[in-house]
Amino acid sequence: MTKNQNKTASRHLLFTLLLLAACSTFTFAQQGVVTIEQDPKIDQLIEVYKTSNSRANYYTIQVGFGNYEEAEELKDLVKIDFPQWTPQIIFDSPTYRVRVGRFRTKLEAERKFIEVRKKYPAALILKPESESRITKQQN
Repeated sequence: MTKNQNKTASRHLLFTLLLLAACSTFTFAQQGVVTIEQDPKIDQLIEVYKTSNSRANYYTIQVGFGNYEEAEELKDLVKIDFPQWTPQIIFDSPTYRVRVGRFRTKLEAERKFIEVRKKYPAALILKPESESRITKQQN
């Protein structure tokens, strides 16, 4: 390189470094406070949603139970066999239980139970939990 090219390259490098330093200063300067104001009725709606989706109102089918690894394997199998449902693992000391479905009526649960029982003979229908039991578990 010639002396002139060295000076030009040095100026470009210096300019680039100054530009990067200036940009980094601006990016760190972006701070602020966000205040969210929400309607108090939103909290009421959340409570209604929780109540309506509570396990107390639904029959479920317990497909099986075991230790955590067994429950995970069973959950994966149920996902394959019944893709229309989302299996859940519920810990109920000392075992993990795999459950599917949310059925409003016993008749609806029994119809689906017949399908499940063909594949999983140990399956059983669980009645909706009483409100008092759920309240005790949450406290």
